Amino acid sequence: MSGLVGRNLLAGAEPGVAADAGYPDAPPRMGFFTDTSVCIGCKACEVACKEWNAVPEDGLEFTGMSYDNTQGLGADTWRHVAFIEQDKPVGDADSGVRWLMASDVCKHCTHAACLDVCPTGSLFRTEFGTVVVQEDICNGCGYCVPACPYGVIDQRKEDGRVWKCTLCYDRIGDGLEPACAKACPTDSIQFGPLDELRERAAARVDQLHDIGVEDARLYGHDPEDGVGGDGAFFLLLDEPEVYGLPPDPVVTTRDLPSMWKHAGVAAAALAGGIAALFTVHGRPGGGR
Repeated sequence: MSGLVGRNLLAGAEPGVAADAGYPDAPPRMGFFTDTSVCIGCKACEVACKEWNAVPEDGLEFTGMSYDNTQGLGADTWRHVAFIEQDKPVGDADSGVRWLMASDVCKHCTHAACLDVCPTGSLFRTEFGTVVVQEDICNGCGYCVPACPYGVIDQRKEDGRVWKCTLCYDRIGDGLEPACAKACPTDSIQFGPLDELRERAAARVDQLHDIGVEDARLYGHDPEDGVGGDGAFFLLLDEPEVYGLPPDPVVTTRDLPSMWKHAGVAAAALAGGIAALFTVHGRPGGGR
């Protein structure tokens, strides 16, 4: 795998995220736009992701809670389609049930906390602006797991290493679209240059508003949000919490620079105090 120099920079501007990571001639930033309004819950994306990336089965357990038995993202589920049943009428009906389907995935954040805390460089930024795990050098420390504001990264119990969506780094490097987008029969999952996807998504929201779908909104598209915008963003038909998404995600390492600065000042003050003590009283046991 190439791109080992890619690291996260909290101050980096969104359009130059790959350049900030050490790629001076980077291609356009690539990403996902997932339009949940046309998702039919077929889970073809889950299957395609597993087949292409050789992701092992995730238990095949019947939960009895929903038609969705994978339940959430994890080390063995890199794409997850949620089934959300609501006691809410559709259209002009007085009563009824509404189903919301949504295919979730790693957000490939602009300000990715997982990159900041990884001590081995296993997590790196690619030339496409995506975030990838190199499992062969992951030491299983698990620091990235709580660092992710979306709860995406997960460890496998067998060896402790972390796994997540790579946005099919091997495929896009060869000019192919990711397996999940390729398999999606309704184009709910769309892949391409991030700037183009944002324009397309904004137009889609306007289209839905025009036909009366007033709850349609974008999630993760804004470069001014708490993670600098996501490389994988969504069109939702309800509040983010309904889909299990945090309403206002913030990069968890946001305050690290100021914390290190304050720690340095405190350490310098402590060292100065000790030096002053020795000056006044001399070394212990040595007199003045």
